[in-house]
Amino acid sequence: MPLVSMTEMLNKAVQGKYAVGQFNLNNLEFTQAILQAAQEENAPVILGVSEGAARYMGGFKLVVGMVKALMEEYKVTVPVAIHLDHGSSFEKCVEAMYAGFTSVMIDGSHHPLDENIALTKKVVDVAHTLGISVEAELGRIGGQEDDLVVNDADAMYAIPSECDRLVRETGVDCFAPALGSVHGPYKGEPKLGFGRMEEVMKLTGVPLVLHGGTGIPTHDIKKAISLGTAKINVNTENQITSAETVRKVLAENPNVYDPRKYLGPARETIKETVKGKIREFGSSNQA
Repeated sequence: MPLVSMTEMLNKAVQGKYAVGQFNLNNLEFTQAILQAAQEENAPVILGVSEGAARYMGGFKLVVGMVKALMEEYKVTVPVAIHLDHGSSFEKCVEAMYAGFTSVMIDGSHHPLDENIALTKKVVDVAHTLGISVEAELGRIGGQEDDLVVNDADAMYAIPSECDRLVRETGVDCFAPALGSVHGPYKGEPKLGFGRMEEVMKLTGVPLVLHGGTGIPTHDIKKAISLGTAKINVNTENQITSAETVRKVLAENPNVYDPRKYLGPARETIKETVKGKIREFGSSNQA
């Protein structure tokens, strides 16, 4: 199965009232676990790659090559998109596209609205020529993503009329409005702006994206999906559960030094975590 853009899988998710999970790649084991989980659940999947994670793993081309090789090795038949998460510039988005990414996010949320629109449209014009999907963001999502830190006090709720203008003027395929979610662990109960979410969906008509999917209660996930959220990003939960497994294995076996002995169990933990999220999002058997 060749890599695909996100467009078709997210439009189908809106119609089917489920969400496709974006699970971020951090190394080989994360990639193995996520692909295996999606195949076993017969679910479409989005592999999120931040610029920092790509640098850590050896660059955009290496990530694409690794994913393609694993898909062939595992005989993956479900739809898989490789998505640049929080692309910082037009140049980085184009670099990812030409490395083989099938989807990019241009994060112009820190710019004034007019600049965000101009930057996003520039990316869309190139991406759509190549059959690549584009995600945009408006408002600031709290927490930390790679080197970007947004304090809770700075996190903004996106304004629906501005969301409508951005989507209309850029032609993006999906859209991430800041509506109270955060990157990283939550401090207290998440407070998602469902009223604004519903208004944004009615105005824009494109699949919505929920960043910071770790720690959001299932009832809130279900409500977000019912209001047009078709893509939910998860990374922190996989990082936390896999790290706990590594600590446990090494605590119980202090003489272990072969990385396969602790990264293997961590990989299984990630796989089970991803399968649980796929079921929660309703995307099992939707491939």
